[in-house]
Amino acid sequence: MNKRNVLVDMSVTIIHHGHIRLLKKAKKYGKVIVALTTDREIKKYKKINTFLNFNQRKEILSAIKYVYKVIPSKWKITNKFLKKNKIDLIVRGNDHKNDSFEIKKKIYPRTKGISSSLLRNYIK
Repeated sequence: MNKRNVLVDMSVTIIHHGHIRLLKKAKKYGKVIVALTTDREIKKYKKINTFLNFNQRKEILSAIKYVYKVIPSKWKITNKFLKKNKIDLIVRGNDHKNDSFEIKKKIYPRTKGISSSLLRNYIK
């Protein structure tokens, strides 16, 4: 079994199949640790209130078979955060491709036609 700690950072304000696909891809590289953005950070950076609070989003993510564990995170992932949590690889969608880290990163294209923002607007 691959012992690498693989970080996927996400907010999951509304979970969808794009999130699941990214987690599934990340699982190929090791144990998936989701850095879940806190409610306060989402409010600060996305300027929205979440439908589901942090603990509810964490419960959903923890039930997904690709996820090893879920940890709280700020909006911006730092090298210090990665070191503290012993992360070996970060897996992300290409909306974060310009961030630089001291560890390797694997970038995947976002799933076409879906995002939490799109779903939020559709619900309105």
